[in-house]
Amino acid sequence: MKTNTLWRSVLMALLVMLAGCGHRPTAEPVKTGHAASAAATQNDQSARTTPAPSTRPLQETAPRAANDTTLPSPPRLPPPPYVQRRATPPSPPAPPPMVAAPLAAGKRMAPAMPTMASIIMPPNQPLPGDINTENYTHRDANPVRLVSEHPVSTFSIDVDTGAYTNVRRMLNAGRLPPADAVRAEEFINYFDYHYAPPANRAQPFSVITELAPAPWNAQRQLLLVGIQGYRVPKAQIPAANLVFLIDTSGSMNEPDKLPLLKASLKQLVRELRKQDRVAIVTYAGSAGVALPSTAGDQHATIDAAIDSLGAGGSTNGGAGIELAYAQAGQGFIKDGVNRVILCTDGDFNVGTVDEEALKTTIEDHRKSGVALTTLGFGEGNYNDAMAVMLADVGNGSHHYIDNLAEGRRVLVDEMSATLLTIARDVKIQLEFNPAQVQEYRLIGYEKRLLKREDFNNDQVDAGEIGAGANVTAIYEITPAGSAGARIDPLRYGGRAEPQGHGNELGFLRLRYKLPGQSASRLIEQPIAAQAEAEASERLRWAAAVAAFADALRGGKYLDGYGYRQIAQLANGARGQDADGYRAGFVQLVKLAEGLATPAPTNPETFLR
Repeated sequence: MKTNTLWRSVLMALLVMLAGCGHRPTAEPVKTGHAASAAATQNDQSARTTPAPSTRPLQETAPRAANDTTLPSPPRLPPPPYVQRRATPPSPPAPPPMVAAPLAAGKRMAPAMPTMASIIMPPNQPLPGDINTENYTHRDANPVRLVSEHPVSTFSIDVDTGAYTNVRRMLNAGRLPPADAVRAEEFINYFDYHYAPPANRAQPFSVITELAPAPWNAQRQLLLVGIQGYRVPKAQIPAANLVFLIDTSGSMNEPDKLPLLKASLKQLVRELRKQDRVAIVTYAGSAGVALPSTAGDQHATIDAAIDSLGAGGSTNGGAGIELAYAQAGQGFIKDGVNRVILCTDGDFNVGTVDEEALKTTIEDHRKSGVALTTLGFGEGNYNDAMAVMLADVGNGSHHYIDNLAEGRRVLVDEMSATLLTIARDVKIQLEFNPAQVQEYRLIGYEKRLLKREDFNNDQVDAGEIGAGANVTAIYEITPAGSAGARIDPLRYGGRAEPQGHGNELGFLRLRYKLPGQSASRLIEQPIAAQAEAEASERLRWAAAVAAFADALRGGKYLDGYGYRQIAQLANGARGQDADGYRAGFVQLVKLAEGLATPAPTNPETFLR
C-alpha cells in the first residue's frame, strides 16, 4: 500500500509539471472543401497586412484542394522535458493542435490532441490486492471477577484449533493479527499436554487439576483444569460416512486454497477402509456432486474425483449444505461416524446466506446424527466468524489449514479426535471458595460462556470431545489477602469466613452425555487450596501459550510480561517435541516480538 501511494504521488507531480509546460493556444477547426478554399483566401489577405513571425512553425500545411477530404497528419511535437537525455537547442514553438470539426455524414473525424492538463488523475483508491475482507467476531476478554460477587464460573469445553494456525499464517507472512482473530483457548488446546487417560471407558475422560504461582506475578496463581479423552486406535474407529463439502468458487483458485485442500484430502485417502463411505459435494454458483457415496477402499476413484476439482463462479454455500446433508443421509451408517466436512475460504454470497436460517438447517441435521466440521483455507476473504459459528452449531470442530503438514495433522494424525465423538455437551462449572480466593479470571472461552443455570439444563448445547483429545482451561486467581488484587475491596463489605471447607480452593463439576444419550452424567471433585512451590513443565507451557495469546491482544493482564519473557518461559518447558510443534511456537513468539512496536521508554525522546 505504501509503495502504491508513493508511485501515485510521483506520477501526479510529473503530470502537473507537464501540464504547465504543455499549454498551447486553442486551435481553430480544420476546414475542408469550399470552406478550406475560403479560409486560404482570407489567410492570404491577412498575410499582406500582418508581419511575418520571427520563427517558422515546425510544419507548414500546404493549401488543400477543394475536393480533398483526407485529414492531415497531426504535427510532431517536441519530446517532453523528462525524456530528454542531453542538452539541445531551444525548440521553436509548436503549432496549435489540430482539432477536427464535425464532418458530413459518412466522413471520418480527426482525433483530438489532448493536452496534459486535460488528463484527470483517478482518486487514491486501494488496489484489488490491498482489500482485506476477513471477518472475525469481536468478543471482549473475560474480566476479573470478585468471588464475593460471582463465586461460580460456568462454560462449555472447546476443541477448536483454527485461531492458532490462522494467526501462525499471519505471523509467518510478516504481520501481527487483529485482536479478534486471537482466541486463547484455541492456542492452548492446539498442544498435547500428555494427561493420563481414564483407566477404563466407563467414564470417557479423566480430569486433572494443578495450582502454582503465575509466572508474570508471583502474588497470583494459575489453576489448570485438564480433560483427557480415552484413546481409540485407528483400526477400531467405527465405520465413517464422510461428505466433503468443498467450496469451488473463483476465489478458491489460489495456491493456499483449492490446491492445498486437494493435497490435504489426498493425505486422508490412504487411511480410508472398505467399510468407510466418502462423497464429495462442490458448490460455486450452483451445487453438484463430484463423487457420489463411494467405498473407502476405492482409492483411485476418490483420487480422480479430487484431481478433477476446479475453481470458478460465486459461492452458493446454502445450496451446497443442503446437497451435502442429502448425500450424508443416503450413506448414513447406524452407530458409525456420520459427518459433513465443510472446506472453504470465505462467505456464502449466493443462496441461503441468513445466519439464522443456516443455523436452523444445521441444528436439524445435527439432531438426526450428522455432525459438521469446518476447515478454513486461504487469506484475504477468510470468514472466520461464519466457519466457527457453523462448527459450533453442528457439534463439530473448526480448524484452519495453513500448510500441508497441518492438513495431514488434522485429517490423518488426529483423525480419531477430529471424527469420533466420545462425549457430548461437556460443561464445566467451578465454584470458588471465598475464604481462599479473592478474584479469578478465566483465560479464553469467551465464545463458550454459559449461564449458571445452563449447567443443569440438558437442553442447552455445549462442546464435544473426540477420542484421544485433551482440553485445557486456565484460571488466573488472586488468593484471599494477596497484595496482587486488581479490584479494591468494598468499604462496607466483609471478608467471608470458612464454612467447613477451609482447605478447599473450590469445587469442580463436569456434565457430559454419552453419544446417543439425552440425559447428562455428573462428575464432581474438590480442588485443594495448597499450591505447588513451582509450576510443572506442563503448566509452564500452558502459561506461556496463554500469555502469548494475551500479548497479541494487547497484554492487558500480563503486568508488563513481554514477548521475550514468554519465549524464555516456553523454551524452558518444551519437553518432548518430536513433531516440532513447540519449537515452532517459540519461533512465532520471536516473530511477534520483532513485528511489535515497542513502547517508548522516554516520551520526550520519542517526540524528538
